Amino acid sequence: MSRGAIKSQALADFMLELTNPPSENDPQPWTLSVDDSSNLRGSGTGVVLEGPEGVLIEQSLRFAFKASNNQAEYEALIAGMKLDKEMEVHELKAQSDSQLVANQVAGEFQTKDPQLAKYLEKVKEMAKHFTKFELANVPREQNSRADLLAKLASTKKPGNHRTVIEETLKSPSINELAVGMVVEEEDR
Repeated sequence: MSRGAIKSQALADFMLELTNPPSENDPQPWTLSVDDSSNLRGSGTGVVLEGPEGVLIEQSLRFAFKASNNQAEYEALIAGMKLDKEMEVHELKAQSDSQLVANQVAGEFQTKDPQLAKYLEKVKEMAKHFTKFELANVPREQNSRADLLAKLASTKKPGNHRTVIEETLKSPSINELAVGMVVEEEDR
């Protein structure tokens, strides 16, 4: 029996209940691996989050919008960073097999494409939530688990996975509006 999509916040809450949350006094780095996949059937990403005490979270994201490989790689990174934030991670070591994205985030490559510039801006803003954040470029064979999840997202019909968190993003993450709180004072 299909249970429908499990949202990442529900998963994060569940994982926090099962594990000892990270302490600010003794932060332990978490490892985030991301990858993308595009083909004739669609595109998507794979996210693998590994934490202390053997915590392992895998997520497969399918896109309902067109995305270049580099945009999809940024989407994977953003999805993973959101999950890390929800898990109250303080130190994050991210890895991707995209040399372009890793070097743009590190400031070593220029970002000329306007869409990628928006993605880079979002990643840098999200990185401020961590006490330590780094993104390393790794060879494809060191990123095989995230690659497998990305291929799964891009080749299967939505809803056919029973043990993998699968979600469909309806629009690029850089299109999300920032939500602020407005407080009005009453006249006394």
